[in-house]
Amino acid sequence: MDSEEVIRVKDLYKIFKLGKERVRALNGVSFSVQKGEFVAIVGTSGSGKSTLLNMLAGLEKPTKGEVVVAGEHIEKYNEQQLVRFRREHVGFIFQAYNLMSTLNAVDNVEMPMIFRGVGREARRKKALKALEMVGLKKYISHRPNEMSGGQQQRVGIARAVVVDPEIIFADEPTGNLDSVSSREILDILQKMVREDRRTLVMVTHDDELAGYADRIIRIKDGIIQSVQ
Repeated sequence: MDSEEVIRVKDLYKIFKLGKERVRALNGVSFSVQKGEFVAIVGTSGSGKSTLLNMLAGLEKPTKGEVVVAGEHIEKYNEQQLVRFRREHVGFIFQAYNLMSTLNAVDNVEMPMIFRGVGREARRKKALKALEMVGLKKYISHRPNEMSGGQQQRVGIARAVVVDPEIIFADEPTGNLDSVSSREILDILQKMVREDRRTLVMVTHDDELAGYADRIIRIKDGIIQSVQ
């Protein structure tokens, strides 16, 4: 793996058993992602795109094949090793925001740093900087129920990037948002990739949103149809 390649997937299969049937969610997928690249994985519901993202993030194990992320063969890891891998290398942006309803914006953004043992003062400083980056300086004391969907997703982005992960994974990050908020979120993500040279892999069913990416991988029935 050269120094610029941060993800490599080779002959990846995921087979589920449904009664007597075997369903191939992924059917021999291979591709790579370079450092500082914004890649969109596009497909309809049931295409295998979310399964693929979960494999890359170490949330699901493949039936067979290689998944090399940040130089680590994560397909060989046990759950404890995967937890460590995710904590050290990965930021995740969820469709449903996954914010703690009892915490305000800055406390939500601090959460990943607590697990990394970052001191309170340093945590607060980094969290405030991340919230400022996503345009939420005035909302640091707001709880999720006091913010719009777009604002909550901005908090989600700040939380994902605050630990400086090598790779950010985004699962339908605008799935619950209107078109204006969706474009605002994609502008933030695109700017983050360009200015900070972060690597971002996003799953979406929306061609317009995929257009923000440097490269689009289209997947159907667990097979890559095209890369453009």
